Amino acid sequence: MRRTGYYPSTRGAGRGPPTRPSSDEVLRLPWLMWMNSNAKNHFVAFVGEFVGTTMFLFFAFSGTQVANIGSGASDSKTTTGADTGFSPQVLLYIALVFAFSLMVNVWIFFRISGGLFNPAVTLAMLLTRVLSPVRCSMLLVAQVAGGIFSSFLVSVLFPTSFNVRTTLSADTSLVRGVFIEAVLTAELVFTIFMLAKEKHKATFIAPVGIGLALFIAELVGVYYTGGSLNPARSFGPCVITGVFDQEHWIYWVGPGFGAVLAVVFYKFIKILEYEVANPGQDAEVDESEREKGQV
Repeated sequence: MRRTGYYPSTRGAGRGPPTRPSSDEVLRLPWLMWMNSNAKNHFVAFVGEFVGTTMFLFFAFSGTQVANIGSGASDSKTTTGADTGFSPQVLLYIALVFAFSLMVNVWIFFRISGGLFNPAVTLAMLLTRVLSPVRCSMLLVAQVAGGIFSSFLVSVLFPTSFNVRTTLSADTSLVRGVFIEAVLTAELVFTIFMLAKEKHKATFIAPVGIGLALFIAELVGVYYTGGSLNPARSFGPCVITGVFDQEHWIYWVGPGFGAVLAVVFYKFIKILEYEVANPGQDAEVDESEREKGQV
């Protein structure tokens, strides 16, 4: 029988124990054999990032819709507290839904595409050479497309007014808005560096820390800027509503600047070999040494 790429190799059968087929031999379908490994991997990462960004923002936007029902001028199409009527309960609800949506979807999709969901984070990964320029470009397109598609889904699926655009509150200047977004994004990106990029015993629960980082950032930022920290998050709703405020540019410049700040500080502490400043953080503690009181 003619052998195709879908089946494991039988070369040398009967001469010894069977060899374990490679993942390519088991998983590659015949109609995918024309794609070389790099092209296939980029395509899979693109699809994963698009779906992941869509799911992250779909649940985040949906929760924001619910939080803003009946709160002030709920038809203003924004999440900013000054427009929708300041309410700590609404602010907490929005911060929680963004944090939990990010945490869950990063945990799901990090094995497929890295679970970045954010052009600012993608830029940071490019600057630290985690991503190649080709992969970075594809993920950026996937994230922006995911932001638009998730906005479309929320706008047509729910009967309430689509009020998830990010705008500055009345008392927040453009300069303040840029720096608020930059500082909050820098904190989020640096959290990702230390919990996910740096490998350690707690890496497997990095999504929890990343979600909590977004949570505290949203608590601070939602009232003043809408708490974007993510150009795709701000761009998608603007496309669907057809409204681009004059300050929309800050949601690109601010997070981008914040990502660069995080990269600079991360590279600075790496040059200084931060690992030796507080050693043994991931070392297994010997029980006998513990009993002797040496640790």
